[in-house]
Amino acid sequence: MSGRGGPDPYDDAYGESSGSGDGRDGPGRGGEPDLPSHPAGPPRIPPQRPAAEDSGHWPGALDGGIPAPRPPTADETPTAKRTPERGPERDSERGPEPATGSEPESRPDPAAPGAEPEPATPDPEPEANPEPEPERPASAPPSPPPYTPPSPYAPPAAALAAPTPSAPLPLPHNLLRSLLGAWALTACSQEETAAVEAHLNHCPSCAEEALRLRDAVGLLHTEHSLDLDPMLRSRVLAGCLGRRPARIPMPGWAGAYDAEAARLDALLRDMGEAEWRAPVRLKWFDGRRLTSRDTTVAGVIGHLMVVDGIVATSLGLPDPLGADAPGSPQARTEAYWHHEPGAAYGSGPPGAVRELWREQGHALVRTVSFAGRGVAELDVPYGDFALPIRDAFLDRALECWVHAGDIAEAIDYPYEPPASTHLKAMIDLCARLLPGTLAERRRAGLASPPRRLVEAGTPGRTLHLQVEGTGGGDWYIPLDSPAAMAAPEEAVATIALDQEAFYLLASGHVPPQEAAAGLSGDTEAIRDVLFAAASLSRL
Repeated sequence: MSGRGGPDPYDDAYGESSGSGDGRDGPGRGGEPDLPSHPAGPPRIPPQRPAAEDSGHWPGALDGGIPAPRPPTADETPTAKRTPERGPERDSERGPEPATGSEPESRPDPAAPGAEPEPATPDPEPEANPEPEPERPASAPPSPPPYTPPSPYAPPAAALAAPTPSAPLPLPHNLLRSLLGAWALTACSQEETAAVEAHLNHCPSCAEEALRLRDAVGLLHTEHSLDLDPMLRSRVLAGCLGRRPARIPMPGWAGAYDAEAARLDALLRDMGEAEWRAPVRLKWFDGRRLTSRDTTVAGVIGHLMVVDGIVATSLGLPDPLGADAPGSPQARTEAYWHHEPGAAYGSGPPGAVRELWREQGHALVRTVSFAGRGVAELDVPYGDFALPIRDAFLDRALECWVHAGDIAEAIDYPYEPPASTHLKAMIDLCARLLPGTLAERRRAGLASPPRRLVEAGTPGRTLHLQVEGTGGGDWYIPLDSPAAMAAPEEAVATIALDQEAFYLLASGHVPPQEAAAGLSGDTEAIRDVLFAAASLSRL
């Protein structure tokens, strides 16, 4: 194009021939007057394009490594959107094609100076001799594959199938082995059960373990009590001491007290605060009739503690009631309940008295174990009478059993009798105390006078006491004098009863005349012995 009659260097720079134009890229319409495409002035230089356009990438594409999209070339333009082909005369009149991968340049309209330039519309028709594509830098990523338009005749896409749930991840061997116990008890979830059973099909060691656990589960009987056997501690200790004797063994006569105190302590450990305050009725035979006293579980344990204090004082241990404490068991108990009403009626901290009683019991057993053999001959005063310390320990074991039964009855809990060896030692103590108790009742006018006096150590009238059961046996009781010798051939009467009936009789829980016993022989002698056995009981 020409400005004022001369060639325009702007057109020469783009290689366009002179002609008429309408202010757009391309030739003007035929028959219209030629208008100057540019105002007169110095030649215009096209503005420099940014580096992102020269490289064919969006800004930042090289940094992120993501190629920028480029417009489709003439060969990639869909057929349905192509414009009608132009003739050769129009090809010669068109301006140069913009470079591939860059946006077309726009030039201002000379008719509207200062207006925004209208972007040139590239012709989608391919050229006969297309210009070669400019070289890309070596660091530039490759161009994306050519765009392929969807065909209007393509078959419809198949419907998407429902997502398939992913299979659960296999559990490790150690975790599956730890689940075998729960699996044997049918306590696993459905997924864990399936995983364990699938694992057992190809793991022989886990399969053997699973069979053993299933057999063990079959031995469980839920209808029975799951509480520990009260004698478990004694059996474990006996087994341990049998394999390796203790350096300082406990005397055999102290074993019954140690076992019965441990059984009672196991019963107390399972009790809650309300059970510690449960009412308990203590019963005993005062020589003439049955009597009772109401207290609580805490009051019973306090009673046991202060009576054990008699034995503790004899061994040189501290007395729980202090230096000026009474001597008889009943007086000590009344003094304790009077000065500690909260402990007697369970208003103090639950189980506080149990710790004091248990600690004192451990001290008793530990002291006689370290004292040696000479301690067995030590006497323990009980007010009106005294007992050798070995018999005092049996007496404390018998009272633990009796009052443990009282507590178990109050809270409705089952309680088994002592071991047969300990039970037999307790019955033997009662049988050895019967002649002296019978003599005291005669002096008080509560029993019939002796029939035949004999010298000490000579045979006299005898009663045969037969106790049936695992801890039972046969005992012969002299009737006329404690110093007389009992002899089977001198037996004038027989009393037969089982160990449970003897326990109820000796603990003062049933009247002597109502004791379930088999009787034969001298009825007067039988009556005197039954009442003497009931008189062994005390608070």
